[in-house]
Amino acid sequence: MAKTVIEVNKNANENNASILRRFSRKIQESNIIQKVKGSRYNKRKESKLTVKKGTLKRLGRRKEIEKLRKLGKIK
Repeated sequence: MAKTVIEVNKNANENNASILRRFSRKIQESNIIQKVKGSRYNKRKESKLTVKKGTLKRLGRRKEIEKLRKLGKIK
């Protein structure tokens, strides 16, 4: 995610609470928090090789279980 710089300068006769309020408003308008929260639990896509290996592993297990069923070792 690209870094975003948000800067708020203090105006004359402005107290800290109003500066903080302006800063919070700018943060909300830039949607930084929503982007971070939205991407927090996202997972990367698995590579094609990983998917292929998992599929081959599952097929091998199914074949082995079917073989054991035919031999009567598994109900």
